[in-house]
Amino acid sequence: MSRLVFLGPPGVGKGTQAVGLAQDEGIPHISTGAILRDALSRGTPTGLEAKKFMDAGELVPDEVVLRLVKDRLSEDDAAQGWLLDGYPRNLDQASALSGILSQMDQSLDHVIYFECAESELVRRLSGRRTCRACGDTFHVEFAPVAENNSCKAGGSCDIYQRSDDQEDAILNRLKVYQRETGPLVEHYREKGHLIVLDGSAPIEIVGSALRDALDQTG
Repeated sequence: MSRLVFLGPPGVGKGTQAVGLAQDEGIPHISTGAILRDALSRGTPTGLEAKKFMDAGELVPDEVVLRLVKDRLSEDDAAQGWLLDGYPRNLDQASALSGILSQMDQSLDHVIYFECAESELVRRLSGRRTCRACGDTFHVEFAPVAENNSCKAGGSCDIYQRSDDQEDAILNRLKVYQRETGPLVEHYREKGHLIVLDGSAPIEIVGSALRDALDQTG
């Protein structure tokens, strides 16, 4: 049984690792975005409450997000463990999560923090390109457009760089991340939950290191 939280800045690849590990462990990979979309599609009471804020163009309050998380962790497929990806995002959310886990008589096993140099994160994120026609995403280094420039929409891909993939925007996102989420690293280190991995390594190496670390900690 594993109850895990994944932390890491944008571009570090934690989502990719989360999907793979969750499949291997047979536990649900839970992100707040996925929880919200599911609650909205099923019309759950908490989902409908969240929709009111979204329809008004407002952020969904922390207390509503927390109820969504609690509802998801209470589902049958999470009984043997779960992997929270990107939540909590700040110390207040971490405290709230601790509270609901206590209510549910559950404990957090490990917090995996994927660290990576800012320059590498900028390189990864700024290389992303998007096709205006079909919405496919590419990367100038890791996943370039096909030689024939074919597009799912027919014809040739019309590639562009989104504004949030430009360097200034990326640096701002990383600054916000460090301000809001950075303190969680020391918070969980002090509690003895933290496992730090080198997120700058290739995907396969990070995945192997992740599994080794979990095997060693039990």
